[in-house]
Amino acid sequence: MSRQQLERRQVWLYLAAIGAGLSAGAAAPEAASTLDTLLWPTLAVLLYATFTQVPLTHIAAAFRDGRFMGAQLFGNFIVVPLVVWALLLAVPDEPAVRLGVLLVLLVPCTDWFVTFAHLGRADTHRAIAATPVNLLVQLMLLPIYLWLFLGHAFLEILDARRIAGVYLSLIVLPLLAAWLTERWVERAPHRGAWVGRLAWLPVPLLAAVVFLIAASQVQAVLGALPILGQLTGVFLAYLLLAAVIGMALGRAFALPVAATRTLVFSLGTRNSFVVLPLALALPVTSAAAVVVIVLQSLVELLGMVAYLWAVPRFVVGRSGHPAAAMPGQR
Repeated sequence: MSRQQLERRQVWLYLAAIGAGLSAGAAAPEAASTLDTLLWPTLAVLLYATFTQVPLTHIAAAFRDGRFMGAQLFGNFIVVPLVVWALLLAVPDEPAVRLGVLLVLLVPCTDWFVTFAHLGRADTHRAIAATPVNLLVQLMLLPIYLWLFLGHAFLEILDARRIAGVYLSLIVLPLLAAWLTERWVERAPHRGAWVGRLAWLPVPLLAAVVFLIAASQVQAVLGALPILGQLTGVFLAYLLLAAVIGMALGRAFALPVAATRTLVFSLGTRNSFVVLPLALALPVTSAAAVVVIVLQSLVELLGMVAYLWAVPRFVVGRSGHPAAAMPGQR
């Protein structure tokens, strides 16, 4: 099986992992603490492998295409927060649930976004260029967004010392290790095979992570069942709005067809498994936030199947036919 075939089938792999995890957790609830212990190192390796696929050493090059970068920064960090603010009106008034929705919708994706952009006949080069910028901007803005949306409720949920420890060990250190890896590879091109091998890891590791979460959070899943349908509707509405906004911004910024498709995928995909460590670091009473993030990821993956069909058909050139790929685009 090729890596592209594995990525095409990832949604079914994650669904199977969640089903197996819920079954295992229900059959052996006493193993929850052990599974929770295994989750943290698995998540750290996942984030390291994911970050190595982000061109962290080429951030300056991303700004050579000012129109596209401006459109995607404006869309992701100004328009999307306004959309999320409106969607919160349909979210249950429970701090942990609302926090989960905010964590997962406010920040753009930096992992499978590139894969789906490529499969959806978007501009892969622009997608790759945008990912390190989006990653760094979201890490700076997310705390501000959470404070603006939740105010004192966020401060009450937040355990600053625990959050800081998780942020350092599961985000900063893997990010630094990935940057050092990329620098190491650049010094000798033959080392690029190492990063290529790491590219195989995110899908199976993510399946392992969702298995461990499902197995260790069975009670949280059961407690959230009454609102999962409502939240699914919110996440589906977000996917639809993101597609419409992406096409509108592409037109407003006069972007090429392939770049507009990239923008649509950027707005539609959210960075669920970068914010997951922050949700896992919350008190036990806020476990519903983790369930919300995993649910959104599944809805998004199924939504990406629809995007892969719709985006190449609806985001087309003036002649009514999909525009040709840009030079160098796969």
